[in-house]
Amino acid sequence: MTIRVLVVDDQAMVRAGFAALLGAQSDIDVVGDAADGRQALEVSGRTHPDVVLMDVRMPEMDGLEAARRLLDPPPGVVHRPRVLMLTTFDVDDYVYEALRAGASGFLLKDAPPSDLIAAVRVVAAGDALLAPSVTRRLIADFARHRPAPRRDPRLRLNGLTPRETEVLELIARGLSNQEIAAHLVLAEQTVKTHIGRILAKLDLRDRAQAVVLAYESGLVQPGAQ
Repeated sequence: MTIRVLVVDDQAMVRAGFAALLGAQSDIDVVGDAADGRQALEVSGRTHPDVVLMDVRMPEMDGLEAARRLLDPPPGVVHRPRVLMLTTFDVDDYVYEALRAGASGFLLKDAPPSDLIAAVRVVAAGDALLAPSVTRRLIADFARHRPAPRRDPRLRLNGLTPRETEVLELIARGLSNQEIAAHLVLAEQTVKTHIGRILAKLDLRDRAQAVVLAYESGLVQPGAQ
């Protein structure tokens, strides 16, 4: 199955480079590109990409606002792509908000080409790109400094079983399914089942949103290992 990708960046050379790299893959089709968030919304509406590779900082409309609009479309708009945010720095004020908005993860612009290709495939498959060495640290840092949302997120965890709560905590600490299975002495398929139930009960799209909620609820404390 071919993955349809939209590349969004305000630098033409960056767009061309990413498009050439991804377009050379047999399972990826670059269906368009855009120089800012407004163009991204327009092109996405025409091309219906599976994944939008979105730069964070752009003129006219930044990647965060564009991601919000793509992931929470107006009534009548059925298509909702997955968004993979691009950032120049490993600490960016927009990263946490992008994940809260529903982005499936982020990637540094200087990441190796193989990482970019893998990231697109991971996100297209419905998973979240959560590299423990970067993403978990960023979420923890922003969770430490951001005010709590008006609705107490702890109330949302009440419907989870003790095992599901344990699995959610391990997800937030950056463990993979395989690592969670080893830690809890469970089959990996059982872990996947627990994760599916967690996402369904909490009305979350993917692991990225689950991690954010785990920090916001206090289930995992910033900086804890």
